[in-house]
Amino acid sequence: MVKIAAIGDNVVDCYLARGEMYPGGNCLNVSVYVSRFGGRSAYVGAIGKDRAGDLIDAALASERVDVTRLRRLEGPTAYCLIGHRNADRIFLDFDLGVSMFTPTQEDLDFLSAFQAVHIGQSSGLDPWVAAVSSKSLLSYDFSTRREPEHRREIGPHCYLASVSGEGLDDKELAALAAELLGCGSKWVLVTRGRAGAVLHSDTVSYRSPARLVEAIDTLGAGDTFIARTLFGLLSEEAPQDILGHAAEAAAATCQYYGAIGHATAIDIGKMTPEVLRAARHVQDRKTV
Repeated sequence: MVKIAAIGDNVVDCYLARGEMYPGGNCLNVSVYVSRFGGRSAYVGAIGKDRAGDLIDAALASERVDVTRLRRLEGPTAYCLIGHRNADRIFLDFDLGVSMFTPTQEDLDFLSAFQAVHIGQSSGLDPWVAAVSSKSLLSYDFSTRREPEHRREIGPHCYLASVSGEGLDDKELAALAAELLGCGSKWVLVTRGRAGAVLHSDTVSYRSPARLVEAIDTLGAGDTFIARTLFGLLSEEAPQDILGHAAEAAAATCQYYGAIGHATAIDIGKMTPEVLRAARHVQDRKTV
């Protein structure tokens, strides 16, 4: 069985126009998708001792994700305010809460039992990338982060380096992939939303169109693509088949609200004045 752990960010995505919140975050999402694809999955992270933390904990348990190294801390669970325009998610505001944490030696030892470990650039765990990659194969999501020095720092440790192609043309993306491969990444995945995806190795590139569907919500589609690609590589599937399966899985994610579902009602009464102002902003812009 493929064994993949994710360590890093989590959040509750608050859809204010719907009055609902959903578990999310790049690393948490990847851990759930891996389990759904049939792998053994674990999530290492930090949540608060609050209702949002209860939601995340319950969702991970129901998705059969190992939460042995999930800690619950004093303070708020991270949240992100989400609006929508034509089904595309819009990030309006966020608070990191207790989600930024320092891994322990016990965390690193736990990760060594997995074939691969996924980290996202938004998790604040770059100082531990080398240590993690010494324990297991590393999957790293650069997302839209573009600094060359950052790629040169992280790229040498990557088994799979994933990049969002948002705002870049084919030439720029090819150069970015070549740089990551040149500094040591084994595979580079470039996702481009409706324009499909490209999986690069040092000898060949594989392309796949997107599966076009009537999207309800695109949140989590990119994380789905990363998780299915990593799962496929570790399963030794053919690269072109991997991309096809990943495109199908990402399209399925776009068919429901939230990255992984598991909606519960937002407790408006406990929101801060800043959050309530953001809620009015969402309603004013009609991002539903």
